[in-house]
Amino acid sequence: MDVFGDPANVDATVSGFVWILKLTGASSVLALVLGVVLAAMRVSPIPVLRLFGAGWVNIFRNTPLTLIIFFCYFGLYSTLGLTLSEELDTNVYWLGVIGLSTYTAAFVCEAIRSGINTVPAGQAEAARAIGLTFAQTLRIVVLPQAGRAVVAPLGSILIALCKNSTIVGTIGLMESSSVMKDLINSYGNAGILIFAVFAGAFALLLIPTGYFFGWLANRLAVKR
Repeated sequence: MDVFGDPANVDATVSGFVWILKLTGASSVLALVLGVVLAAMRVSPIPVLRLFGAGWVNIFRNTPLTLIIFFCYFGLYSTLGLTLSEELDTNVYWLGVIGLSTYTAAFVCEAIRSGINTVPAGQAEAARAIGLTFAQTLRIVVLPQAGRAVVAPLGSILIALCKNSTIVGTIGLMESSSVMKDLINSYGNAGILIFAVFAGAFALLLIPTGYFFGWLANRLAVKR
């Protein structure tokens, strides 16, 4: 039987990509929030905060994502007993979100920090001269301009996050790569077709995303 002629295989494939989209969506939001906080720490006038931000970035950016995902499952869940849901798939999903967001936040932080560095120092000095605090200067003056300057890098990070989401399959979530592996094991003679379908699906999802962020970056670019 044709591998994709079986409705059960089609349902499994669709479910796998739905899990990928869920992982990408939740992880991207958490990574963006955490990345902005870390970037603020890295440019903070408080040495302890700068040290913490730099330590986070250096540790997570230089640790393989697979190890982080394994730690979330075997460390947080199996050893420490962290349970985020009674359902196994949902629990694994949230453990994956924790691993993906903490890892990706390090790259978001550096992208935001590079955007902060593009904002002329005189603007921050002028903000402080009229009585704004560091936090107010960052929130009102610096971050809005920095965000517009790093739309394209953030888009690249989002695309990488979507592809990295497949690693969560190593701890038992039936996302797209796990479904593909099972289908190839069951339909070995259709391995090339299965691979082409899954690779094509990712391409159809991510190539337009890349073009969209490129268009958005040009539209929001700060003219200096």
